[in-house]
Amino acid sequence: MPLVAHTGLPTFQRLLEEGEEILTADRASHQSIRELHIGLLNIMPDAALEATERQFFRLVGACNQIAQFHVHPFTIDGLERSPEAMAHIHKYYESFDQIKRDGLDALIISGANVTHAHLQEEDFWQPLTEVFEWAKQNVTSILCSCLATHALIQSCYGVERTRLPAKRWGVFSHKVIDRHHPLIAEINTRFDVPHSRYNEIFQKDMEAHGLKVLVASEEAGVHLAVSRDGFRIVFFQGHPEYDDISLLKEYKREVLRFYRDERDDYPPYPDHYFDSQVQRVLANYEEHVRKAKHDGLPLQAMPENLIIDHLDNTWRDSAKAVFNNWLGKVYQITNEDRRMPFMDGIDPNNPLGL
Repeated sequence: MPLVAHTGLPTFQRLLEEGEEILTADRASHQSIRELHIGLLNIMPDAALEATERQFFRLVGACNQIAQFHVHPFTIDGLERSPEAMAHIHKYYESFDQIKRDGLDALIISGANVTHAHLQEEDFWQPLTEVFEWAKQNVTSILCSCLATHALIQSCYGVERTRLPAKRWGVFSHKVIDRHHPLIAEINTRFDVPHSRYNEIFQKDMEAHGLKVLVASEEAGVHLAVSRDGFRIVFFQGHPEYDDISLLKEYKREVLRFYRDERDDYPPYPDHYFDSQVQRVLANYEEHVRKAKHDGLPLQAMPENLIIDHLDNTWRDSAKAVFNNWLGKVYQITNEDRRMPFMDGIDPNNPLGL
């Protein structure tokens, strides 16, 4: 069922223009269909703020559950924002206090950029852990993406992520480990997932603390894991929400950083992402960038028109299937008044078994 445009957030209009089905609030009010209210804690930097909205909204809207999906974006303090981003947030986002008053059926927490070696040193650490503590007691299921996965595992289990020798960057093949788990029902046993991170929490460390690893890659590590109860917290280390051009945008930003002397080396290609023809185009562009930097000349735009048609999205169908299974489970176990229904066998005073 479709998303409901319950606010004037521009993402709804953008998705409508892309062909997504979006219900107006008026039309939704005349349907006798149950609502699901899903929070999106968006802590991505300004450049990716609205793209992240679209990516997660799109995955939620693709679910085939008999429900109207109301997605509630919000953010937290401790993140550096431009005046333009702050204006967007002020106009279209809800406050965490409002989220707590109204309640949620489920919560998605995005990734984020960091500036310190340890997450607890980040200015957003305390506000983020406050969201964790509230959500663990009041939200049926939490889905974490990348940095949020690392932060919640550290907060709950005391496991700090490990810095990798080089950035884990590209599109990687993954294999389903637990074929019987409901989150991966009716999904191919092998599928691709993009990754973009400098740090990792390893499978052995997850399993040592009772987490269940569902999907992993020999090359990229764990992608999908769940808390020991099997559902309350869903952990992504990859980025199944990414668009086909997301890694291209990241690569372009790194090229610009090289040109501006913000990094010493020219960025490598994301793994398994650019085909040989695109690599030839980008090799020619690298020559231009290096010469422009050396001679102090203006930089020409990257020839994206020669690249975009060669970028394949080999992960979206599996991402949609996981989200559909996740929200299907949320739909089954939530009450219509959106109060937290603890599952059988889960201690309400210690829902994660910590």
